[in-house]
Amino acid sequence: MALGTATDPYELRFDTGRICLDLIATTHPVERLGSVEVLRAWITGAGLVPPGTPLTHADASWLAAFRELRRETARLVRGRPAPGTGPYDLALARVNDLARAAPPAPRAVHGEDGTLVRELTGPPDCAALLGALARDAVELLTDPVARASLRQCAGDNCPIVYVDTSRGHRRRWCSSEVCGNRERVARHRRRAALAR
Repeated sequence: MALGTATDPYELRFDTGRICLDLIATTHPVERLGSVEVLRAWITGAGLVPPGTPLTHADASWLAAFRELRRETARLVRGRPAPGTGPYDLALARVNDLARAAPPAPRAVHGEDGTLVRELTGPPDCAALLGALARDAVELLTDPVARASLRQCAGDNCPIVYVDTSRGHRRRWCSSEVCGNRERVARHRRRAALAR
């Protein structure tokens, strides 16, 4: 999969337990938000908007704004809250400012099969989507239980942070299928090498 060019919304999704952390994860293993087209796919795949929501009005300014929010949110999540530290305080002020925008307004409508489906009242603007992400970051940062459940992946060179909701809080990897599997393969190779 070419991460910089992937446009399948589900190829770009990473379930960290919070949408703001999913945004941070788009930097690993390489820049995943490489174009406006990929950003549109991520917005849909991450569930910020219902499938089929028109996003043709998104442009390069959106890409810059999402990357900025990603950078500031990562600074807050990975940093330690310490009042008076310049970069942390600036990041906090920026995320708080973005969180002021009202998120896109949903409504329930009848789908093709008659069941109710979610749709937005109109095409979302960038500020509304950033507001939804920033509010999720504010909620994460101010929830002591969620904050205490934040974990850094134990995989080699994996910077992904996730919310550990596993039983007993013993989850080690961002993904058992990716980082966990790499660890198991490496452990097997080490045992096989020692046995020789």
